[in-house]
Amino acid sequence: MLFQATHDTLVCLLAGGAGERLMPLTRDRAKPAVPFGGIYRIIDLTLSNWINSDLRRIFVVTQYKALSLNRHIREGWSVLPTELGEFIQVLPPMMRVGEHWYRGTADAIYQNLYSIGSEPCKYVLILAGDHVYKMNYQLMLKQHIDAGADVTIGTLEFDISEASRFGVCEVDQNHRFVGWEEKPQNPQPSPDNPQKVLASMGIYCFNRELLIQALLEDAEDANSSHDFGKNIIPKLIDKARVFSFQFHDENEKDAQYWRDIGTIEAYYEANMDLVSVSPVFNLYDAHWPIRTYQRQYPPAKFVFAQEGRRMGIALDSIVSMGCIVSGGRVTNSILSADVRVNSYTEVESSILYSHVDIGRYSRIRRAIIDRHIHIPERTEIGYNLEEDRKKYHVTETGIVVVVPEQRMFEEPE
Repeated sequence: MLFQATHDTLVCLLAGGAGERLMPLTRDRAKPAVPFGGIYRIIDLTLSNWINSDLRRIFVVTQYKALSLNRHIREGWSVLPTELGEFIQVLPPMMRVGEHWYRGTADAIYQNLYSIGSEPCKYVLILAGDHVYKMNYQLMLKQHIDAGADVTIGTLEFDISEASRFGVCEVDQNHRFVGWEEKPQNPQPSPDNPQKVLASMGIYCFNRELLIQALLEDAEDANSSHDFGKNIIPKLIDKARVFSFQFHDENEKDAQYWRDIGTIEAYYEANMDLVSVSPVFNLYDAHWPIRTYQRQYPPAKFVFAQEGRRMGIALDSIVSMGCIVSGGRVTNSILSADVRVNSYTEVESSILYSHVDIGRYSRIRRAIIDRHIHIPERTEIGYNLEEDRKKYHVTETGIVVVVPEQRMFEEPE
């Protein structure tokens, strides 16, 4: 039964967001294409959930500056046998129903109804491509079918103080929706805990025919902002069977892990968790592997070890393939592929993207350095924030983000 249900399920992954709160990291790339954990992109987390859930048909809906995202999916995720009806396919904006870009999450799906309608399926699972978590979507699909639901929404308890960031739902004892508030200031607390709210994760499982009907009606509403949370879900609560599926975490830790890394601070903290001795989010989990595309680089190398010469060393850090730590010291940091840290340099609590070269005698602290950047000798970043603000982007908490001058062409990853 469940095998047949997964076969009857089509996945739509929304990956077109501009990620304005992650600027300047999203100046030249879509938010789901932002690097994460040294070798991954943010979208790899959701795609790994999809493939680990034994789902095999997915449309990736892109829009904003999607060149590197499209390339990453093509090179790293084209692993399914199309002759068996399995696929991962990028859907760029085609303006099939009008002359405008996607105006909201619901409009992004509506504008691709032609593609969705072309695929035989009973259920449509809609996901966001910019969150970090581990989830078996089969469990949600099973509950959806067993409950006879028309719509099932993935939910998670959050502190009531965070309610204004989410769609908040009210459910009865059978987990059926009886109320919905979009980003409320004074939310309805969870029935299980008055200090918590039951918030939407932005994961929706629809019966396909209901989804098509709801999107067609929404498209004709001139007052709609064409968003699932603001418009589609509130209208369906009274006339359809809408249920909550409470998040079951495959991360297998004491605390549930789901992160919207939509700000520089949240993104930085999620990465820094990975280099801790016992990270909350486990990348080394054979039960729930996270896959990506990796170019061919030689192994990482650490030099020198001669008498009287400072040794290249990395402590409490992630060091990716192709990196050379040459007489420098790296602590509590993430080095993506093909990074070079030269002699007498110190890198602390920082994230270095691929092809970064740190010159000799430099000191880097609490920084995010974008790819293909050469840091000249004797540069200091993160030690004088007033000086840093003259050249770089500095957040309120003192994270320094270094990006290149405006790119005129796409450099290789």
